[in-house]
Amino acid sequence: GDHVGVLKYVKDRIFAFILALGPVCDEQYAAACGCINFGVPTIADTDFPEVLPTGVCTYEHVVTNIPEAEIVTKGIEVRGLKITIAKIDIPMSYGPAFEGERIKKDAMHVELGGPKSFGFEFAYSKPLDQVEDGKFTVIGPNIKDVEEGGLLPIGIWIELAGRKFQEDFEPILERQCHHLLNGAEGILHIGQRDIVWMRISKKAVAAGFTFEHFGTILHAKMHNEFGAIVDKVQVTIFTDADKVNEHLEICRKTWTERDNRLADMNDETTETFYSCSLCQSFAPTHVCVVTPERPGLCGAYNWLDCRASYEINEHGPNQPIAKGDAMDERLGKWKGVDEFVIPASGNAFESFAAYSILVDPMTSCGCFEAIAACLFAANGIMVVDRDYAGETPCGMGFSTLAGSVGGGLQTPGFVGISKFYIGSKKFISAEGGIKRLCWLPKVLKEASKDMIDARAEEIGIPNFYDMIATEENGTDEETIMAFLSEVGHPCLEMEQLMEMM
Repeated sequence: GDHVGVLKYVKDRIFAFILALGPVCDEQYAAACGCINFGVPTIADTDFPEVLPTGVCTYEHVVTNIPEAEIVTKGIEVRGLKITIAKIDIPMSYGPAFEGERIKKDAMHVELGGPKSFGFEFAYSKPLDQVEDGKFTVIGPNIKDVEEGGLLPIGIWIELAGRKFQEDFEPILERQCHHLLNGAEGILHIGQRDIVWMRISKKAVAAGFTFEHFGTILHAKMHNEFGAIVDKVQVTIFTDADKVNEHLEICRKTWTERDNRLADMNDETTETFYSCSLCQSFAPTHVCVVTPERPGLCGAYNWLDCRASYEINEHGPNQPIAKGDAMDERLGKWKGVDEFVIPASGNAFESFAAYSILVDPMTSCGCFEAIAACLFAANGIMVVDRDYAGETPCGMGFSTLAGSVGGGLQTPGFVGISKFYIGSKKFISAEGGIKRLCWLPKVLKEASKDMIDARAEEIGIPNFYDMIATEENGTDEETIMAFLSEVGHPCLEMEQLMEMM
């Protein structure tokens, strides 16, 4: 008969596997070997010769010595069976209708992370045998232990495993937390990495929501949406402050390594950029254009991440953009980018400039890590991040600025950026680049020192770092100008910003 056709049909359409429980005699072993000819593997809890090389079956052929408690999970893995979870087991409704839901203070039971606390969300991959699928753990106070209106740090630690999973996919699935968690009624999620901010409503808590349900949502949705690459998902929720801090250091080291992967790429030699519309549930007209030298404003996605995301899901939020002919290389304008931006923004905008803060700057949503703003009197640019709660020389703190700049707006003189973008050669390059940078919050300045020093060497001003003011030097333009004059900041000798609009 057509043994090849039968094998292909069974292998591709009938996801069967044999569980051999207890001792296996020679006849049973021979029968199991016969099943291999149909692409059906055998998983056993006893010890007998294994057949591990792949070939006929999707993966291994005979796997033995698997504990009885793990044998079904192992069978699913070896057969390549993909799990789809039809209903997410949480006490609230779930669906796209709840993305963009706002939870005000009077409707909130608990706030997690954000400007008043700290937190992170982090995803990384491990070998299959080191991840327990569907295991959810809470370390620290659970939601029932928190009084109404309370505040907690939050750490969402996601361990992923899959035979086809690649390390490059980690940041893509990490960033998916934003829209996956926002789909639940009564959960507000903003930000990413170490600027995550969440609120849980009183209604959700009254319905029986606990922190374990974060794991339930992420496990179900990652299996459903990324089943082609994800076989196992394990989630740990940290609300203990010491544990959050301990794991945050690990996260930051990994994020730095991820950010540095693009060091040898540049925009000029790259013909394809990528879009990111992940935040359109909150800012419908917003779209990021991500280039090798201009990461997404959230700081979580760079060009490589967007490319990997497109490889995973061709219909997802990250689409390739053929940049086309350059219309203005100084501003960072390309014909292909503008042709993409018009429909992607719902016809709200006709043109984006990748490198300018004054002429058609990119739109901003509330997930930005930082905001760059022009200081016209000082003829320079300041940057403030969301961790800084004080006043700034532009007269507005971060929260006020975010309300004016976010929401998918294009606001000349202001633009949302990632912290890593400060060290890019394309940082506000249309207006003179890093030489315009004259004010940073002290903590952000210290965290950016290596990037700033590297750029300072490149532009021939080795002591440039010491020329940048912080809140310790002043928070109004008049005071800042006196400091800039004293140190001889280069922005004072540059073309007037007002004349560049």
